[in-house]
Amino acid sequence: MELWIAAGVPSAIVAFCFWMLERRIQERAETEKSERARRQKEQDIKEENREKLQYMMLKALDGSLCLSEATAKAVQRIPDAKCNGDMHKALDYELDAKHDLENFLTRQGVNHITEQYRE
Repeated sequence: MELWIAAGVPSAIVAFCFWMLERRIQERAETEKSERARRQKEQDIKEENREKLQYMMLKALDGSLCLSEATAKAVQRIPDAKCNGDMHKALDYELDAKHDLENFLTRQGVNHITEQYRE
């Protein structure tokens, strides 16, 4: 009987220590999991805000291009205005830039759509 007690007490102590260690490991894993989820949520919010900012910047750029195009065309219609070649070159450049931007955004949209279907 004393042998069982002598062998059982240390085994129980070791088992208790392992149980405590396992519990701490599980608590730490849960803490890390919740921390990762929190950081991921913050990154998602930042990414969403970046996308909104880029969209607003593109809209502002598009508005500026439209305004400059309308202004150049209005100035060209004024009979007394002496439009030199610079105005025509600038208008051509603006139209090319505007079309390049539209084409780029269209390609990006198509690529985004087709990549979603590949996954």
